[in-house]
Amino acid sequence: SLPPNKKYLSSPFERIPKITAGFIGGYVVMLSFHVLLTTVFEKKDVVMTAGFTGYLLWAVLMLLAFLSKSGWKIWAIYLLLAAVFSLPYLLEK
Repeated sequence: SLPPNKKYLSSPFERIPKITAGFIGGYVVMLSFHVLLTTVFEKKDVVMTAGFTGYLLWAVLMLLAFLSKSGWKIWAIYLLLAAVFSLPYLLEK
């Protein structure tokens, strides 16, 4: 078999932020999005649908993190999204 092309390989320094952003950051964004939904819909309805939509959204966010060019940029985007999604709930309190 042929050796892998170096331009498609990423270093651990590039891979670790992508992996953590996918798992942790994606989960935080998914949770904050569903918290945002509780400001519009009944909490019990959001909890019921979150069992399905949560996993789908988390999977998509994980995939986006792995496909991104920079793990640090995707972390910044995910943290910004989580803050924006959480704001209406926090201001409501």
